[in-house]
Amino acid sequence: MKKIGITGNIGSGKSLVCSIFEVLKVPVFFADKEAKKLYGNPDVYEKMVKYFGKSMYNSNKEIKTKVLAKKIFNQPEAMHFVNSVIHPALHHRFESWAADLQSKPYILYEAAILYETGYDKELDGMIVVTAPEHTRIERIMQRDKLSLKEIKSRIARQWPEEKKILLADFVIQNEGKSLLIPQVLKIHRDVINEISKQNSHF
Repeated sequence: MKKIGITGNIGSGKSLVCSIFEVLKVPVFFADKEAKKLYGNPDVYEKMVKYFGKSMYNSNKEIKTKVLAKKIFNQPEAMHFVNSVIHPALHHRFESWAADLQSKPYILYEAAILYETGYDKELDGMIVVTAPEHTRIERIMQRDKLSLKEIKSRIARQWPEEKKILLADFVIQNEGKSLLIPQVLKIHRDVINEISKQNSHF
Protein backbone atom coordinates (compact mmCIF):
# COMPACT_ATOMS: atom_id res chain seq x y z
CA MET A 1 0.00 0.00 0.00
CA LYS A 2 1.28 3.43 -0.96
CA LYS A 3 0.91 6.47 1.30
CA ILE A 4 0.57 9.63 -0.77
CA GLY A 5 0.48 13.17 0.56
CA ILE A 6 -1.89 15.79 -0.80
CA THR A 7 -1.25 19.43 -0.02
CA GLY A 8 -1.69 22.94 -1.34
CA ASN A 9 -1.57 26.44 0.03
CA ILE A 10 -4.53 27.92 1.90
CA GLY A 11 -7.54 28.35 -0.40
CA SER A 12 -6.22 26.00 -3.11
CA GLY A 13 -9.20 23.64 -2.77
CA LYS A 14 -7.61 20.51 -1.31
CA SER A 15 -10.85 19.40 0.39
CA LEU A 16 -12.78 19.45 -2.88
CA VAL A 17 -10.08 17.42 -4.62
CA CYS A 18 -10.03 14.93 -1.73
CA SER A 19 -13.81 14.47 -1.99
CA ILE A 20 -13.31 13.29 -5.61
CA PHE A 21 -10.68 10.77 -4.48
CA GLU A 22 -13.13 9.55 -1.82
CA VAL A 23 -15.74 8.91 -4.53
CA LEU A 24 -13.08 6.66 -6.12
CA LYS A 25 -12.96 4.77 -2.78
CA VAL A 26 -9.52 6.12 -1.88
CA PRO A 27 -9.31 6.59 1.93
CA VAL A 28 -8.27 10.11 2.96
CA PHE A 29 -6.73 11.02 6.32
CA PHE A 30 -7.60 14.67 6.97
CA ALA A 31 -4.65 15.70 9.13
CA ASP A 32 -5.95 19.15 10.09
CA LYS A 33 -9.31 17.76 11.28
CA GLU A 34 -7.57 14.94 13.17
CA ALA A 35 -5.17 17.43 14.75
CA LYS A 36 -8.13 19.38 16.20
CA LYS A 37 -9.33 16.21 17.95
CA LEU A 38 -5.90 15.75 19.54
CA TYR A 39 -6.19 18.98 21.52
CA GLY A 40 -8.59 17.15 23.84
CA ASN A 41 -6.02 14.42 24.55
CA PRO A 42 -5.04 14.71 28.28
CA ASP A 43 -1.30 14.77 27.54
CA VAL A 44 -1.70 17.42 24.82
CA TYR A 45 -4.11 19.44 26.99
CA GLU A 46 -1.59 19.50 29.84
CA LYS A 47 1.25 20.72 27.61
CA MET A 48 -0.92 23.36 25.93
CA VAL A 49 -2.23 24.76 29.21
CA LYS A 50 1.29 24.89 30.62
CA TYR A 51 2.45 26.92 27.61
CA PHE A 52 -0.58 29.11 26.82
CA GLY A 53 -2.68 29.04 30.00
CA LYS A 54 -6.22 27.71 30.53
CA SER A 55 -7.75 30.57 28.53
CA MET A 56 -6.85 28.65 25.36
CA TYR A 57 -9.64 26.15 26.19
CA ASN A 58 -13.35 26.61 26.89
CA SER A 59 -15.15 25.16 29.93
CA ASN A 60 -15.60 21.81 28.11
CA LYS A 61 -11.83 21.55 27.60
CA GLU A 62 -12.23 22.21 23.87
CA ILE A 63 -9.52 24.25 22.16
CA LYS A 64 -10.51 27.76 21.07
CA THR A 65 -9.42 27.35 17.46
CA LYS A 66 -9.69 31.02 16.49
CA VAL A 67 -7.67 32.16 19.52
CA LEU A 68 -5.04 29.50 18.83
CA ALA A 69 -4.88 30.40 15.12
CA LYS A 70 -4.28 34.04 15.97
CA LYS A 71 -1.47 33.10 18.39
CA ILE A 72 0.38 30.73 16.10
CA PHE A 73 0.08 32.86 12.98
CA ASN A 74 1.52 35.88 14.82
CA GLN A 75 4.14 34.11 16.92
CA PRO A 76 6.51 31.71 15.10
CA GLU A 77 7.79 30.29 18.42
CA ALA A 78 4.20 29.44 19.43
CA MET A 79 3.65 27.69 16.09
CA HIS A 80 6.87 25.74 16.57
CA PHE A 81 5.73 24.64 20.05
CA VAL A 82 2.27 23.53 18.86
CA ASN A 83 3.80 21.60 15.95
CA SER A 84 6.25 19.85 18.30
CA VAL A 85 3.33 18.68 20.46
CA ILE A 86 0.75 17.86 17.79
CA HIS A 87 2.72 16.39 14.88
CA PRO A 88 4.25 13.32 16.62
CA ALA A 89 0.82 12.38 18.02
CA LEU A 90 -0.81 13.05 14.65
CA HIS A 91 1.65 10.89 12.74
CA HIS A 92 1.15 8.08 15.25
CA ARG A 93 -2.62 8.33 14.70
CA PHE A 94 -2.11 8.24 10.92
CA GLU A 95 0.05 5.11 11.11
CA SER A 96 -2.59 3.37 13.27
CA TRP A 97 -5.31 4.42 10.80
CA ALA A 98 -3.22 3.22 7.83
CA ALA A 99 -2.56 -0.16 9.47
CA ASP A 100 -6.26 -1.02 9.09
CA LEU A 101 -6.23 -0.24 5.37
CA GLN A 102 -3.53 -2.59 4.11
CA SER A 103 -5.87 -4.04 1.49
CA LYS A 104 -6.14 -0.66 -0.28
CA PRO A 105 -3.74 0.09 -3.19
CA TYR A 106 -3.06 3.57 -1.80
CA ILE A 107 -4.27 6.09 0.77
CA LEU A 108 -3.99 9.87 1.03
CA TYR A 109 -2.63 12.05 3.83
CA GLU A 110 -4.14 15.54 3.42
CA ALA A 111 -2.50 18.47 5.21
CA ALA A 112 -1.96 22.20 4.67
CA ILE A 113 1.66 22.00 5.76
CA LEU A 114 3.50 18.89 4.61
CA TYR A 115 6.69 20.07 2.95
CA GLU A 116 7.07 22.68 5.70
CA THR A 117 7.21 19.99 8.41
CA GLY A 118 9.34 17.56 6.37
CA TYR A 119 6.69 14.83 6.60
CA ASP A 120 6.65 14.50 2.80
CA LYS A 121 9.85 12.44 3.20
CA GLU A 122 7.86 9.78 5.09
CA LEU A 123 5.39 9.35 2.22
CA ASP A 124 5.58 7.53 -1.13
CA GLY A 125 4.51 10.46 -3.30
CA MET A 126 3.08 13.97 -3.26
CA ILE A 127 0.12 15.67 -4.94
CA VAL A 128 0.03 19.49 -4.94
CA VAL A 129 -3.22 21.37 -5.58
CA THR A 130 -2.59 24.84 -7.03
CA ALA A 131 -4.52 28.03 -7.74
CA PRO A 132 -3.37 31.63 -8.36
CA GLU A 133 -2.93 33.69 -5.20
CA HIS A 134 -5.74 36.15 -6.06
CA THR A 135 -8.15 33.22 -6.53
CA ARG A 136 -7.10 31.69 -3.22
CA ILE A 137 -7.52 35.01 -1.41
CA GLU A 138 -11.06 35.42 -2.80
CA ARG A 139 -11.99 31.89 -1.68
CA ILE A 140 -10.63 32.40 1.85
CA MET A 141 -12.39 35.76 2.21
CA GLN A 142 -15.72 34.15 1.29
CA ARG A 143 -15.15 30.99 3.35
CA ASP A 144 -13.43 32.22 6.52
CA LYS A 145 -14.41 35.91 6.55
CA LEU A 146 -10.80 36.89 7.26
CA SER A 147 -9.24 40.26 6.47
CA LEU A 148 -6.72 40.60 3.65
CA LYS A 149 -3.98 41.24 6.24
CA GLU A 150 -4.81 38.00 8.11
CA ILE A 151 -4.88 36.01 4.86
CA LYS A 152 -1.54 37.45 3.68
CA SER A 153 -0.02 36.58 7.08
CA ARG A 154 -1.15 32.95 6.72
CA ILE A 155 0.08 32.72 3.14
CA ALA A 156 3.48 34.03 4.25
CA ARG A 157 3.84 31.10 6.68
CA GLN A 158 3.57 28.56 3.86
CA TRP A 159 6.13 27.69 1.23
CA PRO A 160 5.57 29.41 -2.13
CA GLU A 161 3.48 27.34 -4.53
CA GLU A 162 6.29 27.29 -7.11
CA LYS A 163 8.60 25.52 -4.65
CA LYS A 164 5.98 22.85 -3.89
CA ILE A 165 5.21 22.28 -7.58
CA LEU A 166 8.90 21.58 -8.29
CA LEU A 167 8.92 18.85 -5.63
CA ALA A 168 5.51 17.34 -6.48
CA ASP A 169 4.93 14.01 -8.20
CA PHE A 170 1.51 15.21 -9.39
CA VAL A 171 0.00 18.70 -9.76
CA ILE A 172 -3.71 19.52 -9.89
CA GLN A 173 -4.74 22.89 -11.32
CA ASN A 174 -7.73 24.31 -9.46
CA GLU A 175 -7.88 27.85 -10.78
CA GLY A 176 -11.56 27.51 -11.68
CA LYS A 177 -11.14 26.80 -15.41
CA SER A 178 -9.49 23.35 -15.55
CA LEU A 179 -11.83 20.43 -14.90
CA LEU A 180 -10.89 18.66 -11.66
CA ILE A 181 -12.40 15.21 -12.22
CA PRO A 182 -10.26 14.32 -15.31
CA GLN A 183 -7.11 15.45 -13.47
CA VAL A 184 -7.94 13.31 -10.43
CA LEU A 185 -8.85 10.32 -12.61
CA LYS A 186 -5.51 10.54 -14.44
CA ILE A 187 -3.55 10.60 -11.17
CA HIS A 188 -5.64 7.69 -9.85
CA ARG A 189 -4.93 5.63 -12.98
CA ASP A 190 -1.21 6.51 -12.94
CA VAL A 191 -0.84 5.50 -9.27
CA ILE A 192 -2.76 2.23 -9.76
CA ASN A 193 -0.69 1.40 -12.89
CA GLU A 194 2.56 2.10 -11.04
CA ILE A 195 1.49 -0.18 -8.17
CA SER A 196 0.50 -2.92 -10.65
CA LYS A 197 3.92 -2.68 -12.35
CA GLN A 198 5.73 -2.92 -9.02
CA ASN A 199 3.64 -5.92 -7.94
CA SER A 200 4.31 -7.73 -11.21
CA HIS A 201 8.05 -7.68 -10.46
CA PHE A 202 7.59 -9.73 -7.27
